[in-house]
Amino acid sequence: MIPDKVRAVLTAHGLTVLEFEPGSTPTAELAAARIARVRPGVLPAHIAKSLLFRKKGGGYCMVVCPGDRRIPSSALKRVIGAKARMAGPEEIERETGFKPGGVCPFGVDSVEIYLDRALAQYATIYPAAGTDATGVPMTLDTLARITGGHIVDFDQDGDADAPRSLERR
Repeated sequence: MIPDKVRAVLTAHGLTVLEFEPGSTPTAELAAARIARVRPGVLPAHIAKSLLFRKKGGGYCMVVCPGDRRIPSSALKRVIGAKARMAGPEEIERETGFKPGGVCPFGVDSVEIYLDRALAQYATIYPAAGTDATGVPMTLDTLARITGGHIVDFDQDGDADAPRSLERR
């Protein structure tokens, strides 16, 4: 069941949720396979996975990136200005209200949200809707507008180049 806070955000923006069998979309690979059955051509990269990080010194941030991608710790540190580690399952649920496998950036007001610009290469991306059985078709621009997330160029290879830009939408 989609959490009320997520449903309210999506309804307010006229977005439709793709709902599936419980437990069918907990990873980018499984989500892509399940969504591709109704939207042919969907790949793991089209899944907008939401990752929660705990910043050294306190506080959390969320990164939304293509499902086939990892965020280098050096790039994350440059963007947020601090070292960070992946949050554990209990932290994720406490800070977002979502269980791992269904984490999404909708209705999450307690953390700063960063959106990987790499998502823009896809006409449609699919973040979860607060459960491990959902996907919400939209564009990166729509995701940025709804969440207020910062669009960031993350450096995939972890080299010394800083992200090219950070913009608030």
